[in-house]
Formats: sequence, C-alpha cells, structure tokens
Amino acid sequence: MGPGAAPPSPSPVLAVLLFSSLVLAPAQAIVVYTDREVHGAVGSRVTLHCSFWSSEWVSDDISFTWRYQPEGGRDAISIFHYAKGQPYIDEVGTFKERIQWVGDPRWKDGSIVIHNLDYSDNGTFTCDVKNPPDIVGKTSQVTLYVFEKVPTRYGVVLGAVIGAVLGGVLLLLLLFYLVRYCWLRRQAALQRRLSAMEKGKLHKAGKDSKRGRQARHFLPYLHPLAFWEPRA
Repeated sequence: MGPGAAPPSPSPVLAVLLFSSLVLAPAQAIVVYTDREVHGAVGSRVTLHCSFWSSEWVSDDISFTWRYQPEGGRDAISIFHYAKGQPYIDEVGTFKERIQWVGDPRWKDGSIVIHNLDYSDNGTFTCDVKNPPDIVGKTSQVTLYVFEKVPTRYGVVLGAVIGAVLGGVLLLLLLFYLVRYCWLRRQAALQRRLSAMEKGKLHKAGKDSKRGRQARHFLPYLHPLAFWEPRA
C-alpha cells in the first residue's frame, strides 16, 4: 500500500460478525412448552397450556402471543396477546368473545381458555414467548380436536388394561402366599404334635425301663423263703 493511499474498507464478513457479537450475543435461547394435542367436546371449554424456560429473570417486558391456524388452512392469525402486564384479545375472528387469560407470568405461565367450543375451532394453536433480553427461541404448537363427545384416549384404555392385569397378578400372588402360609402353619402344628407324642412315648418307655431295672436289682436281696410255697 503506497503512501497517501486510502485504508481498505472492512470486509462484509467481518462487519456481519461484529454486528452479531454486539446485537445477538446478549440474547439467549428461550424454550416454550405446550401440550401436543388437546381434546374438547362441543359447547365445553378447554385450556391451552403454555409455559417456558428462560435463562433470564421474568422481565417486566415479557410478552405472550397466541396464533391460530384453522384445520386445512395455510395462514395463522393472531388471536391473543399479552404485554406490559395486560391481556389483549383481538377483536376480529371467532375467538374474540370466547378467550380467557388464565396465565401468570410470575410462574412462567401463558395459558388461555377457550369457551363454547365448536367444530370450526379444530386447528393448530401456537404459543410464542418473549422475555427480553431472552427473545430467541422456537415457538410451541398444540393441536385442538373438537368432538361431539370426547373419546377415551388410547393411553387411558391401555393404562386401565395394564393396571387390571397387574392387579390380577398381585391378587394371585397374595392368594398363593396366603395358602402357602396356612399350609406351613398347619405342618408346623402337626410336627409339634408328633414331637410331643414321640416325647411322651420315650418318657413312658424310660419309666418302664427304670422300673424293670429296679425290680431286677431288688430280686437278689429277697430271702429264698419269700418264694417258697407250702405243699399240701
């Protein structure tokens, strides 16, 4: 580079890295959680739960946004927004008079309730949370299915079947151990009776043997006349 030449301008890559380090570095990834799917009956209500994890304390500028994409639709519309400590329900669409805010940012809860469900409510609901400076992260989606009567979930049926089988097995084991306990107790009682009888026989035999020995020991000292009988 010759004298008096203008210094080279910074490369675009360096500029992008510098911008990222200054602007994006403070932001952390926020994690949002919802149910995978919820079921509701026509005319009833359903709670759409939304919670989050953030590396930052809950900010006064925290915001929750709910969007709705109808079943078979392409575009999602905003139906609810919470910011600056106030809930805002969009005044357009079918949910404007049926949404209730039940969340509490202090507990990292952004849940809402939808009242008076209808078949047209079937679709996907997306919860988006911003907790400045923690604003980068993925949203979470929950699918709503509205039925005339809420069906019994497969998991509930499977759990009931498994519970019934385990209960039957435990009952059989209990009966087995109860029968075994009664049998062992009866065998022990019978064994005690036999032992008592054997001891009684041995004790009696010992007494008879002792008496026999005493008689044999006493015979030599008897006078011969004791056994003499006079003749007729």
